[in-house]
Amino acid sequence: MAMFGNLSDRLVDALANLRQKGRLTPADVDGTVREIRRALLEADVALPVVKEFVAHVRERALGDDVNKALNPAQQVVQIVNDELIRILGGDEARQLHFAKQPPTVIMLVGLQGAGKTTLAGKLAKWFVGQKHSPMLVAADLQRPNAVTQLRIVGDQAGVPVFSPEPGNGVGDPVRVARESMRIARDKQHDIVIVDTAGRLGVDEVLMQQAADIKAAVNPDEVLFVIDSMIGQDAVATAKAFHDGVGFTGAVLTKLDGDTRGGAALSVAQTTGRPILFASTGEKLDDFERFHPDRMASRILNMGDVLSLIEQAQKAFDEEEARKAAEKIAKDQFTLDDFLVQMQQLRKAGNFKKMIGMLPGVTREMKAQLDDFDEGSMVRIEAIIQSMTPLEREQPKVLNGSRRARIARGSGTTVTEVNDLVKRFEQSAKMMRTMARGAMPGVPGMGPMGGGAPARGGKKKAAKGKGKKFSGNPAKRAAEPVQEQRPAGAAFGAGAFGGGAGGQGQPTPEELEKLQQFLRK
Repeated sequence: MAMFGNLSDRLVDALANLRQKGRLTPADVDGTVREIRRALLEADVALPVVKEFVAHVRERALGDDVNKALNPAQQVVQIVNDELIRILGGDEARQLHFAKQPPTVIMLVGLQGAGKTTLAGKLAKWFVGQKHSPMLVAADLQRPNAVTQLRIVGDQAGVPVFSPEPGNGVGDPVRVARESMRIARDKQHDIVIVDTAGRLGVDEVLMQQAADIKAAVNPDEVLFVIDSMIGQDAVATAKAFHDGVGFTGAVLTKLDGDTRGGAALSVAQTTGRPILFASTGEKLDDFERFHPDRMASRILNMGDVLSLIEQAQKAFDEEEARKAAEKIAKDQFTLDDFLVQMQQLRKAGNFKKMIGMLPGVTREMKAQLDDFDEGSMVRIEAIIQSMTPLEREQPKVLNGSRRARIARGSGTTVTEVNDLVKRFEQSAKMMRTMARGAMPGVPGMGPMGGGAPARGGKKKAAKGKGKKFSGNPAKRAAEPVQEQRPAGAAFGAGAFGGGAGGQGQPTPEELEKLQQFLRK
């Protein structure tokens, strides 16, 4: 399901009703505001936030600026977008606070099950991409196997983990956190991420433990990790942590699930603390900075092109792209190049999520994206990798036995191999057409597939036809035999059954089939 899928659909539907109106009446505005209020309440947004949001939208929508606008509906959409940005935290994403003297200490707090340990690995890997040297600290000694899980996540992220205690209820987390500072300085780590124990609720003992860890390491950032799917409960939990420990920013997890949006639209407004990061999937790379303006655009189905460009820039190699463009222009694009493009596309991240960032994605397209099997891309890679270098370079050599061998080697079927080759040939043809400056499939825009016929070709062909045959099959059977091929040969030799063996005289079976064809 798309991020904030239901909320997004409801808001888009509510605003779509205004687009057909040249002038907005108070009744139109009230109806739209009522639908927006329902959508926000169903998304489990905190009631005080909903009341303030709809009041601001109504007040601005009924103002003179909207009434005098050339397109009032677009003005209302802009107002809703502005208000979403405001409750999500403002126009600009806040930057992290770094220590003047390394290491910078980041402490993670939150409820048990919110995803703190996995998030610690994601954050560490993100810092590695920013050219930092992070270290993870296993200060969650309560939850079973929490220390082991953090070690595994650290290995996946490629960062060291300080875990002197086995956990499972054994060890002093405050001492571990304090000792980690000395280790980080000795080994010159400029970022320390402290993973603390989660709570099942407002647990006074564990809340005090978190406060003691905070006093021991004096963190530069305390990030409250919150499950995006818990709705209004997030507000009460956030307030409890803010009063008990205090935090400087929030991180939303599980945004790829059936997220109603209540947490995202409530936390920043009710606590006064910004959302800094968002976790958008299970992989360590499914992690991004939280931009209120971009998130508002996604919710209103206006796309997030900036985030899409950032992901593409990280994944796609400019040199490889240039080489591929040159090969396409020279008609030298091979299955090897196609494989490289596929691998870069997979490296860019979740394909469904990337398409969802495009503006104007319809509900039908979203449904098709939900049904899209990303495993098909893996099967395509397996098919190409099962080919020999010659077969990748010249797909025309792929006869039946070669295709059967490739299907066995890749664990697929011959039909899937045939489909891949066919799609590759179509794609290569389209790319060649576009490389020549033409638009494939658009009349009057240059070459189309097999190319446009030469001027005058039809007239010359008509002159060479000679005597025409009668349109009546019975009369045609009685006409004298012509040396040239019959008109029916335009469908290919033997198009309606057996061939005439170079004779113009059709057989009775061919006549019967021809008559059936002409009746269609």
